[in-house]
Amino acid sequence: MLVHFPIALVLAAAGAELLAIVTRRASWRTVAIVSVRAGAATSVLTAIAGWLLASAPFIEPTRSLTLHTWTGLAGAAAATAAALLSMRPHVQSHRSVFEYQAALFGAAAFVGIAGHLGATLVWGPDFLWR
Repeated sequence: MLVHFPIALVLAAAGAELLAIVTRRASWRTVAIVSVRAGAATSVLTAIAGWLLASAPFIEPTRSLTLHTWTGLAGAAAATAAALLSMRPHVQSHRSVFEYQAALFGAAAFVGIAGHLGATLVWGPDFLWR
């Protein structure tokens, strides 16, 4: 749960924000903000847990693990930035909305990549075809 909830929450936030952009409904932005805030909080915990696991003596330090680690940290940082940017006053400028959206969509990209790399580490490179 610690691994999958942040992934789902950040990706759901990005999806809800896309719906907010397309439909211009504030309710979708509310869903996105709640999701990214929860996703950011849990992603920080997940990053800490992953860092501790990666430094365990029984884990082999590979290039894939390093890439997974750094993309995961970038995803957690971008999700945290999006969560913080979402806390600006209710009347937002176009620039502040753009900054929030850029951080959110960047977080979704990093989290998606880190999730894929993590699945590759656990299940092998052909996990999608099994």
